[in-house]
Amino acid sequence: MPTVSQKGLNMPESPIRKLVPFAEAAKKRGAKILHLNIGQPDIKTPQIALDAVRNNTIDVLAYSRTEGSETYREKLAGYYAKNDIHVSSDDIIVTTGGSEALSFVMGSIADADNEIIIPEPFYANYNGFATGAGVKVVPVVSRIEDNFALPPIEEFEKLISPKTKAILICNPGNPTGYLYSKEELQKLAAIVKKHNLFLVADEVYREFTYDGVEHYSIMQEPGLEEHAIIVDSVSKRYSMCGARIGCLVTKNREVIKTAMKFAQARLSPPTYAQIAAEAALETTQAYFDEVKAEYVERRNLLIDELGKIEGVKVARPKGAFYCIAELPIDDAEDFAQWLLEDFRLNNETVMVAPAAGFYATKGLGENQIRIAYVLEKESLKHAVNILKEALKSYIG
Repeated sequence: MPTVSQKGLNMPESPIRKLVPFAEAAKKRGAKILHLNIGQPDIKTPQIALDAVRNNTIDVLAYSRTEGSETYREKLAGYYAKNDIHVSSDDIIVTTGGSEALSFVMGSIADADNEIIIPEPFYANYNGFATGAGVKVVPVVSRIEDNFALPPIEEFEKLISPKTKAILICNPGNPTGYLYSKEELQKLAAIVKKHNLFLVADEVYREFTYDGVEHYSIMQEPGLEEHAIIVDSVSKRYSMCGARIGCLVTKNREVIKTAMKFAQARLSPPTYAQIAAEAALETTQAYFDEVKAEYVERRNLLIDELGKIEGVKVARPKGAFYCIAELPIDDAEDFAQWLLEDFRLNNETVMVAPAAGFYATKGLGENQIRIAYVLEKESLKHAVNILKEALKSYIG
């Protein structure tokens, strides 16, 4: 019998999606599931984006340019300028979601057995992208006790080797919701310049920052022009996860030239989705003000309600719409599966994402879960109550 690749065998399962079969089985048995496991916002997509597709008069759905349509990239450059990020359309490659942008980045900056340092916990698919590229993830641990702040810069220094090519961060963070300060990013800027590394920032949650704190991009930091690479996406910003439109942004011409070869191999990003994404750039600030206010209320409610559960420890997010909660149990994956298979409260249960899959260091996060606060407030409060009752039953 033919065998699959070792790379395929090593590819990690998504901690967010691998419990889906248990959820589907529970639904078939009549259970209602409140989803806290996945970052799919319930916020409405801007009507202007939907109308751009609905009212379009395309006769032939043709390929777009490999790097994305010129008008979209030009408008993207204008969007970045409004955020004090000054780039041209030639510094942007449109991708099929932020996921493809990350794959292009890893393929462009690292060879097999090279290393990328990432503060953990981190977006679980970074492990998958690295495995696909043959790159080794070297984790540096951030801790719930510190609200998942940037680890001491000395910890990064210890991990840098001749094989190190980059430091990768998510800002604001998935799964922690942590927002890196300007001072923290300047420390990272200094270390990548000192060791001639890339600094890659996944900034897809840029708009979602709370408590009066503003997002500071790595591309606002002077002197990082050859080092900084942004990965971005419309998925969360405009609640357009299904559009699958992202981008890679850098002033490093060699990175753009190399990433273009990966982009050419997949031909082009989707045409209709680019039309929707281009229209979404016209979304008014009032939309974001309303969305941010809603997420702040949800965050506050979630943190308050989790704080009422005995034995639960939770980090307070400063951005995005996730938090990590530490539970008074040993195995969060077993608990998450048990919630779907065996626990019901008035025929309802919740689905959470076990946090161990967001770590690269074996043994970390095994008693933690990631919660996405993408439910409206009453449903969110109800979900936390179900979680509280489930913990009582599970612990006995």
